[in-house]
Amino acid sequence: MIFNVLIAILILSVVIIVHEFGHFIIAKANGVCVVEFAVGFGPRIFGFRIGDTDYCLKALPFGGSCRMLGQDEYLNDTAKDDDDDSGEEYALSDFEKRNKEMLEKYGESRTLEKKSVSARIAVLAAGPVFNFLFAVIASIVLIGASGYDPCVINEVETGSPGYEAGLRAGDEIVGLNGNAVHFAREYGFYRNYHESDTMNITYKRDGVNYNTTVVPKEIKDNSYKIGIKFDQDLRISELVKDSPASKSGLREQDKIVAINGDQIDSMESLTAAIDASEGKTLTVRVARAAGEREFQVTPEMMETSYYYTGLSLYGQRIMASPIETIGLAFCDTGYRISSVVEVLGMMLTGRMGVNNLSGPVGTVSAISSVVEESKQDGGFYVFLNILNIAIMLSANLGVVNLLPVPALDGGKLIVYIIEAIRGRPAPRKVETVINFIGVIFLLVLMAFVLVKDIVYLF
Repeated sequence: MIFNVLIAILILSVVIIVHEFGHFIIAKANGVCVVEFAVGFGPRIFGFRIGDTDYCLKALPFGGSCRMLGQDEYLNDTAKDDDDDSGEEYALSDFEKRNKEMLEKYGESRTLEKKSVSARIAVLAAGPVFNFLFAVIASIVLIGASGYDPCVINEVETGSPGYEAGLRAGDEIVGLNGNAVHFAREYGFYRNYHESDTMNITYKRDGVNYNTTVVPKEIKDNSYKIGIKFDQDLRISELVKDSPASKSGLREQDKIVAINGDQIDSMESLTAAIDASEGKTLTVRVARAAGEREFQVTPEMMETSYYYTGLSLYGQRIMASPIETIGLAFCDTGYRISSVVEVLGMMLTGRMGVNNLSGPVGTVSAISSVVEESKQDGGFYVFLNILNIAIMLSANLGVVNLLPVPALDGGKLIVYIIEAIRGRPAPRKVETVINFIGVIFLLVLMAFVLVKDIVYLF
């Protein structure tokens, strides 16, 4: 378990360090003095200096930082003297001492704020851009090692909406509502969040493209249910409010492993076990990061509905040529970026709750669980799953940092872009107030997510 957590922390740290390295390398290229580039946080363990920059390893092995000259507003005050108004000595940290030393050496000419607006935009954008580049490179390795999942239809039920639209097994979906499709998971992602929407599909058969329209059919069903939606890996993706599952203590991201002592290894076996209960209480065993737990759940007769197309896509992977692999890696990264943007949009519009957010604790917990589950398939599959997670996290970090939220790269980029348009910077006080509000917002959000993640562990 400890090993899994260490691997999870390492993955998350690598993604963060890549982000900070992007800021670092472009800052250096634009003549900005980088005072410190650190791996980890907290007290310094050891380090060395090359030029004006201290490179150091810190005690808490989580992420890293790129700290530029004069970057923190309060540091300008430390350049004046070491005493506050009360006459008491103010103890400077190692970084503050180095920052003061560099300010005395260069003045403000080597600070980020004194560079051209185009240089500042480049430095801030470099972090997310490096995350996207890392995702592309990692995708090349992943697809090269394990292949990709073309959007090929494996089964079409006779008489279904998909069958009536002319689709057949073996057809490859290459377009959906005007957007190119390269992977089966793209179709699955769309169906998961737009199950009732009409689909304008472009598909390939015998090398020729055809167009058709599939209108999903609503199917109503009366049967015993416990009020959950679950992913392909049997993790609960959504709990129906006031349902037997939510009242029993089950939570989102729980993985169902057994019912009444019988192992559950597929969605079919899970559905069958619930249907066969006839309303009798079930003992449901789930896996969480802190270990397995059992809950008593009594199914209820419910009327549910779902939208049916009759199409089944298994997402079988095939190998690609080296040239195809590079192109598919860019497509894969683009898909992951667009899916993050869509999910964030659903949160903003209320279609998805903030309970779906996960912070460092929840992320490390989820990665640890994936690593543990992959071990039974061998080290190669552990590596592939780790690589897949790293791609996902890097794309997520890149997108989130581009959000127009003060205190994030995106918020500062908006300020700089406005400055470029206006031809002069925004008033310093206005920028300070906006950044302060952004920091408070992020702290509140981080506290909420942290508490939620810790509660989920137990």
